[in-house]
Amino acid sequence: MHLLVTGGAGFIGSNVLRHIIDHPSVTKLVNLDCLTYAGSLENLSDLANHPKYVFEKVDLRQKSDVMRVVRDHAITRVMHLAAESHVDRSIEGPGDFIHTNIIGTFHLLEACRGAWLTAPFQLRPDLAATPPKFHHVSTDEVYGSLGATGLFLETTPYAPNSPYSASKASSDMLVRAYHHTYGLPAVITNCSNNYGPYQFPEKLIPVVIQNAMKRKPIPVYGDGMNIRDWLFVRDHAEALWQVLSKGKDGETYNIGGRNEWANIRIVELICDLIDEFQPALGGNSRSLITYVKDRPGHDRRYAIDCTKIERELGWKPAYTFERGIRETVRWYLDNQEWARKVTQKGK
Repeated sequence: MHLLVTGGAGFIGSNVLRHIIDHPSVTKLVNLDCLTYAGSLENLSDLANHPKYVFEKVDLRQKSDVMRVVRDHAITRVMHLAAESHVDRSIEGPGDFIHTNIIGTFHLLEACRGAWLTAPFQLRPDLAATPPKFHHVSTDEVYGSLGATGLFLETTPYAPNSPYSASKASSDMLVRAYHHTYGLPAVITNCSNNYGPYQFPEKLIPVVIQNAMKRKPIPVYGDGMNIRDWLFVRDHAEALWQVLSKGKDGETYNIGGRNEWANIRIVELICDLIDEFQPALGGNSRSLITYVKDRPGHDRRYAIDCTKIERELGWKPAYTFERGIRETVRWYLDNQEWARKVTQKGK
């Protein structure tokens, strides 16, 4: 396959590229990324000279550039990861989220429709032997907020509560419409919170690690009891590969880690790991925890039921949260120069 991964210089994207690039069915791997503050080629320095790898610095908001990439590289599979993704930033400035996440997805869908389908909406005959696929990667936040019990299913009604989740819900609906209206081969995945190496230091886990290392206050929203289901990024990368390879067109698959944790418990665990790994800092990292005013529209609880992908595609998370968070904290401690560089770029 000639595989296009959008957002490949970001957190999840860079882990996905590293995970799949040596798979024998991938003959060309094109990374489309416009290198915003959260995307960095520092994340992919080990792949720069790989014979399969091609980088295209392209903004999804530029339709002609997107169409050129799909055409010139004869793309047959797409994994669409590129998105503005930080809820706080979407509250402060929703415009970028609308233009990138919705309009950008529309441009990519149009490029694939033009490359793969002929009028009246039939698959090009030369693609029949190796059918193309548009894999749209989304979030569990489109489902809204859960109460104390229950899990998000693929059939859960959408109820987004932030500009970010609303933009992702909108792009999900566009992908669904292109499949049902035009017959575009497409599949959607909705994942729980990812964590692991190369996550830009603005999300909860890397913020806690970096602030603890610098002995700065560690902010915790509200009472700290907001609950998320945490998925190690390498588990997510394998799940995405399984969906791209074997997922049924027109289907949605939820991907979760079966790891529900309250935010404050994660913060405390990371503080304890910092004290264990870096005793020279003096210990008692929990004393840095500082409760701050909750953000507007902060969903109380997310949790994914991933039974469908386990049953139909045979995927299961391999990492417990305890194992994954230890590897993650150790990675950030060993890669402080990377954190410094990408943080400086993001300012």
